[in-house]
Amino acid sequence: MDILTEALASMRTGSPASVRTNGRAPWGLRLPPVAGAGFHVVLYGTCWLVPLEDAPPHLKPIPLSPGDVVFLRDGRGHILADQPSTPAEEEKAEQYRQDSPIGTVTIGGEGPETSLLCGNYHLDQGRPHPLVRQLPEVIHLPTRHGRHPELSAAVQLLGSELENPRIGSDGIVPALIDSLLLYILRAWLDDQPPATARGWAAALSDSAVAPALSAIHDTPSAQWTVESLAERAGLSRAAFARRFTSQVGEPPMAYLTRWRMTTAARLLRESDAPLTTVAARTGYGSEFAFAKAFKREYGLAPGAYRRRNRAA
Repeated sequence: MDILTEALASMRTGSPASVRTNGRAPWGLRLPPVAGAGFHVVLYGTCWLVPLEDAPPHLKPIPLSPGDVVFLRDGRGHILADQPSTPAEEEKAEQYRQDSPIGTVTIGGEGPETSLLCGNYHLDQGRPHPLVRQLPEVIHLPTRHGRHPELSAAVQLLGSELENPRIGSDGIVPALIDSLLLYILRAWLDDQPPATARGWAAALSDSAVAPALSAIHDTPSAQWTVESLAERAGLSRAAFARRFTSQVGEPPMAYLTRWRMTTAARLLRESDAPLTTVAARTGYGSEFAFAKAFKREYGLAPGAYRRRNRAA
């Protein structure tokens, strides 16, 4: 499994939630904050994404066109409207209709219509992976004029299935929405110029850091050291440590511990593996050493963590 897929999988806490929003001008919809990360796909028509009154000053209204995709890293509340000046209302129960494959919200007047796919990905923001934490608060990805062909193809497939549901659409649409998150982040990473890329955008293509990250993700149980990772990178210990820390945001051994604990938490949530097996698969020679490290990271013993998540 590649690093981007693993990083997102480590944060997933459930399946995406989604709804189709159809607005006829004049229309404005105030959307509250959501747990995880929000997204919008413009299926047809045009509209604006408008920050709320208390948003940071650097967040400005964004005009959206057909095929545009917006990703909101922290699920921040915002407004969708036909024009930035249109008053916004909160969604009312009578505006929602349960359709197949997803429900529909219809608002507005009698003017030109815009249709969007809106939703959120349930991601654990309490322990975000640094790759996600380093993303901009709002990512806007136009897909017209040949930009981001894979993302554009996913948007077109979603539009087709939502406009003309057929046999199988109830399974196809959720799968497309689930994969859309990877297409969004891949497109954003592809947009970062290699000469000026920073952070994880640079780390994933760096000739020294990327192999070290792959090694950690592939075999977190290995007894990695800064020296052994630097050898794989072809750098001295000091040069490698500086480069890794600058791009990843934390030293190599700190990231190794983070990924071991993330892997352990997933095993505890998603499997019945004994604690001795979880310890061995995450590089700990004894259950005691593993339990001590896990409690230091999560504030709970491994067994208590598993029971709490099973109960939830």
